Amino acid sequence: MADIIVESLFGEKAGAVWESLNKNGPSTVGDIAKATGLRRELVFGALGWLARENKISAERRGRAVFFSLRP
Repeated sequence: MADIIVESLFGEKAGAVWESLNKNGPSTVGDIAKATGLRRELVFGALGWLARENKISAERRGRAVFFSLRP
């Protein structure tokens, strides 16, 4: 049952985050949250999901971290 909860919380949200990054390019967590309408904690979970699948990269620019899709 825990797998179903984790998958529904983060796995499904990862698709929305992926679409946002695909459409908008490199984005901060705040940018992604605004674009997708997801709460920040769900964005972090979705980013973790995508990172585990090696689909995103992160780059620090000053104090901000920008996430983007891997080529």
